[in-house]
Amino acid sequence: MIEARKLLRASKACCRAFVRSSHLQSGGHQKPHRRRAIQSRCLAEPSSNGAGFDTSLNSCVASVRPSKTMLLSDLASSLRESGVDVVSLAAGEPDFDTPQEIIDAGIEALRTGITHYTPNVGTGAIRAALVKKLADENGLTYAANEIVVTNGAKQAIWQSLLAVCSPGDEVLIPAPFWVSYPEMARLAGAEPKIIDCSADEGYLLTADQLRAALTPRSRLLILCTPSNPTGSVYPLSRLQELAEVVAQHPRLMVLSDEIYEHIIYPPAVHHSFAALPGMWPRTFTVNGFSKAFAMTGWRLGYLAAPRDFAKAAAIVQSQTTSGASSIAQHAALAALALGPAGGQPVAAMRAAFLERRDYVMERLQRIEGVRVAAPDGAFYVLPDLSAFFGPDVHADEFGLIPDADTLCRYILEKGNVALVPGDAFGAPDCLRISYAASLETLQKALDRMESVLTSPALHRPALAATL
Repeated sequence: MIEARKLLRASKACCRAFVRSSHLQSGGHQKPHRRRAIQSRCLAEPSSNGAGFDTSLNSCVASVRPSKTMLLSDLASSLRESGVDVVSLAAGEPDFDTPQEIIDAGIEALRTGITHYTPNVGTGAIRAALVKKLADENGLTYAANEIVVTNGAKQAIWQSLLAVCSPGDEVLIPAPFWVSYPEMARLAGAEPKIIDCSADEGYLLTADQLRAALTPRSRLLILCTPSNPTGSVYPLSRLQELAEVVAQHPRLMVLSDEIYEHIIYPPAVHHSFAALPGMWPRTFTVNGFSKAFAMTGWRLGYLAAPRDFAKAAAIVQSQTTSGASSIAQHAALAALALGPAGGQPVAAMRAAFLERRDYVMERLQRIEGVRVAAPDGAFYVLPDLSAFFGPDVHADEFGLIPDADTLCRYILEKGNVALVPGDAFGAPDCLRISYAASLETLQKALDRMESVLTSPALHRPALAATL
């Protein structure tokens, strides 16, 4: 009994930490003029905090919110370390080990002395292999000096933003979006401009929406297909419609995040935006090895762009991290050698993800009040759970559940399942579930989730109005 009380206290303490962090993050939702006022005060009013010197932060950093995905993943880890049986479906990380062929290549690098600095933009071998991959699989023609190998795809996105965005520029971001896009835009001194996309459109940006959002300050449009967090895949016809709008704007460029290109379920097909007529000169194509090849810890990504833009991104890299790991680059050669779309190892993982997607969909559709559409790619599902929170929703021995953040805390505290609230992705009615976990883990998580959402202790008088 004493041990149980200790675990309960640990769980509640971690949940309170999540709430505190959520409140801190709310600053990111302030209106632009309010945020700028706070930033101005940061610059004008140095703070000493009793330390006897100025401890104020850079105004760009002060406006950036921490990642809720990382927060929830860390929170789940803390609970597990405290002895609580928490199931985390928060992180977007394949549960598979890196394919053996890739591991063997990494070991070979260690044993044969491939352990030194590489050229800043990547080895000649990996860039040549990427030139071939982009041509064969994506219909894209690049020279080796138009490829920059980075320490993960996240760095490639960040360097692309820094290469072309200046203070006052707008970065257009369709919502739902990956949590880091708006924050990276802020760090680059630009202003994120969110374009809300509807579930009826599959959470895909329309040409009319893009046209309406454009201003003279529009500099970069970010597209992610397949999408994190929705799993939506842009069909060729929709990309063509967007490209027609992009072509009419004198300053607009596109960052095409294609990190999930190999995790896609028929009949959906992946298309690279830069392959559309007239779009190659305007496009940063970003990709990496973490998702499809289960190489998250190897930290290797890349960007492909016209030479001047690639050179600018490379300059940023030269003055920050320098080149990526020599060992990871050598291992990535083995990944690319597996064949088109990653060959059999990636095909096996993709089949497992499809089976898991279908299982998660079937379980969620069983729960009255959950609204969800089947994703066409990636390994996320974004169900609408607005029927389970609101001003008149509460749970016994918990309290009010006014929003998705609180619903996540309720599911974590009462069901020991860690999910990510949708407002982190610009979808405040939703929660994101990652099904990059075994079927056994998913069954345990969904059993618990169904139990707490259908519990008599949860009172939802507004249910009838939401269905």
